[in-house]
Amino acid sequence: MTAQVILNGLVTGMVVALPAVALTLIYGILKFPNFAIGAMLTVGAYLALALNVYLSLPVLYAAAIGAAAFAVVAVGIDQAVFRPLRERSAITLLVASMGVSFVLENIVRFIFGNGARSFELPLARPKLVFGLRINNEQIFTAVAVIAAMTAVYVVLRHTPLGRAMRAVSDNPALAAARGIDRERIVRWTWVIAGLLTAAAGVLVGMDRAIDPLLGWNYIVTVFAASILGGLGNPVGAVLGALTVGVVEETSTLLIAPNYRQVVSFCAIALLLLLRPQGLLGVQRIKK
Repeated sequence: MTAQVILNGLVTGMVVALPAVALTLIYGILKFPNFAIGAMLTVGAYLALALNVYLSLPVLYAAAIGAAAFAVVAVGIDQAVFRPLRERSAITLLVASMGVSFVLENIVRFIFGNGARSFELPLARPKLVFGLRINNEQIFTAVAVIAAMTAVYVVLRHTPLGRAMRAVSDNPALAAARGIDRERIVRWTWVIAGLLTAAAGVLVGMDRAIDPLLGWNYIVTVFAASILGGLGNPVGAVLGALTVGVVEETSTLLIAPNYRQVVSFCAIALLLLLRPQGLLGVQRIKK
C-alpha cells in the first residue's frame, strides 16, 4: 500500500511541477509571486474542456489547442494588468495578481457555471504492474510532464531565448546594457507559463472533475513546491513538486486526506523560518 501511495504522490508531484515551474519562471523574470497561477490552471482546463466536450475534439488535440490559446491569454493579461505596474513593488504586483485570480475565476463561473464537469475520456481499467495499480491517465501524465520539462530545459539551457531569460533574471540592468529586449523576454516567459499551467489543468481534469475552484485546491501545493526548490530555480521547482507530492500523499496514511494541504502549509512555514531561499536557492547578499 505504501508503494502505491508513493507512486500516486509522484504522479501528483509531476502535475504540480508544471505550474510550479511557471510560477518560478515568472518570479525569476518579474520578481513577484504570481497568485493568479491557480486561476490560470483553472482557465486552461476549461478551455480544453470546451474544445473536448462542445467541439468533440480528442483530449490530446483539445489540450494542445487550449494551451496555445491560453498562452495568448496569459500574454494579454500581462500587457493589460502587469505591464502598467512593471516598476511598482512586488507587493503591488502580488495584489494585482490576486485581482486577476478573482476575475478569471468569476469569468469561468459566468460562462460554465458552478457545477463540476469532466472530460470525455474512454473508460479503461487500471493495469497491474509489479503489484501497483497504474491507469492510463497516470501514464499519459508522466509522458506529458517529462516531455514538457525536457522542452523547458532545452529552451532555458541551449537556446538564445533561454540565455536571454537567464540574463534578465540574474541582472536586468546588465542584460539591458547588452541590448536584450526585456519586454520580449517577459512576453515569452508568459507564453511558457501559460502553456505549462494550461497543460497542468488538463492533466488534473483527466484525473478528476473540474470546477471554478480547481486552482485553489493546488495553489498552496504549488507555492510550497516553488519555495521548497527556491523561487527562481526551475530545477528546484520540479524537485520540490515531487517532494511535496509524495509527502502530501503519504501523509494521508496518518491524517485525513482533506488535511493533506496542512503539510504544505507547514513546509512553507518551516522553510521561510529556516531557509528562506529554499533548498536549492542561492542566498542573495545585499551590499
